[in-house]
This record gives sequence, C-alpha cells and structure tokens, in this order.
Amino acid sequence: MKDLFWIDRGTGRPLVLLHGGFLDHGMWEDQIPVLASRHRVIAPDARGHGRSANATGPYRLTDDLAALLRHLDTGPAVLVGVSMGAGIAVDTALEHPELVSAVVVTGAGTSLPYFEDPWTTRTMAAWHAAMAAGDLDASVEAFTLLGVGPRRTLGELDPIVVSRLMRMARSTMSKHAVGEPDHLVMVTGTWERLASIGVPVLAVHGDEDSDDHIGMAERLVRAVADGRSVSIEGAAHYPNMERPDVYNTVLEEFLGSL
Repeated sequence: MKDLFWIDRGTGRPLVLLHGGFLDHGMWEDQIPVLASRHRVIAPDARGHGRSANATGPYRLTDDLAALLRHLDTGPAVLVGVSMGAGIAVDTALEHPELVSAVVVTGAGTSLPYFEDPWTTRTMAAWHAAMAAGDLDASVEAFTLLGVGPRRTLGELDPIVVSRLMRMARSTMSKHAVGEPDHLVMVTGTWERLASIGVPVLAVHGDEDSDDHIGMAERLVRAVADGRSVSIEGAAHYPNMERPDVYNTVLEEFLGSL
C-alpha cells in the first residue's frame, strides 16, 4: 500500500470517506474530527490524487480501495462518497460486497456517469477543453464551476469553499500532464447490476446540484432494495463542504438507523 495515502482515526464502526475527482481527502475536513469521535474514520487519497502516487500501470479504483480495507482489516465498512467517490463506493458494493455494510452517495449513481442537461454538458466541455489545452488556471476555474450548480454564480459560493476546492484541484491537476497515459480501467455493467446491491443506500443531494447528478443518484436508490434520499438546501455538488453541520446530522441519522 506504499503508493496510497490515507488517514485512519478513531475507533468503532468503520466509515470510509471517498473524495470527488481531482480533489483529495481534505474535502472531508469538516467531517473527520466530528465522525472520528464515534467511529473509525478512514479517508484515502485515490490513486493519482492528493498525496497518493500516480498510476504506472492498469488499475481500478475499487480494487485499490478493497486492497486498503483488507490491509487495514476493517471488515464490512460504510462507504461514503461524493461524485467520483460515490462511484467508487457503488463499484465496491458490486465488486467486493463482503467489504461493504452500507453506501452513502452524493452527485453520482455509479462510476459510469452520463450527462444530458445543457448546463452540465457546457460546463464539462469547457473544463475538458481547458485540460486538453494544458491551461491549469482555466482548468481549475472550470472544474470549480461544477461545484456551483446551474442556478448560481461562482460569487454566490462561500469563498472559503471556493478556495478549498481550487487548492485541492490545482494540487491534483499539477500531478498530471497533457497526453500522459490513462491507466484507469473502468468497472463495466454497473447500471445493469444495481439490483444486486443488498445493503442500505442513502443519496444525499445538494438541491442546487445539476439535474444530471441528482437524477443519477435517484436512479441508484430506486434500483436497490433499500434506497432512500435526502436533499440539503443551499448546497450543490459538495453539500458536505457547503452545509457541513446539516450533512453531518443527515449522515449520523443514517448511521444510527443501520
């Protein structure tokens, strides 16, 4: 596990916090100290993100997580993920079900997203164009707009949250170069296999998030045997960062119901 960085704090029920793409475990700084007072909290940096090493060969993010949980001997854990992290959580429930006791997702349904809303497709296109051009500043700004949502401007987002998102995104994007090999192997058939997930699943939406992100998470909870959803007002793609007190309460209530 020398290529991966993670933190491991507290004791009790294992709770794994999985960050969004191009971010790192720092997006959970409002959750880790609160949750670690009652649970064992594990927050890794995904391969190629934060303080974890870049990939040098084929890998799957779910297999990296499974290897870490086995290394730490957690037993079945509650997986909590936002965006890319939500996809990893669902993939792990599908590919390594013995390691998962429940799943909490925000802004994704599986690791195979699809985008149809015009705002989402425009914003994603601008971000990808900036990355392809090697323009780090434009890439960071376009990426951050995904956290704002379609009905707000960047100036309406808490400047502290903006600063945190930009700092993490810049750090991870700086680890990569235009044209470098992409060694990531995607998990296939995820949407078709959702009904096989036998653990409780909670979707926590920011009500300002895009229709695409909310819709994919709702599709997930409708497909599983025990799915439910909660909406947090005044937050978009990262409700744990924008409304941490509300998010923490929602999460603790879900954990208490298990």
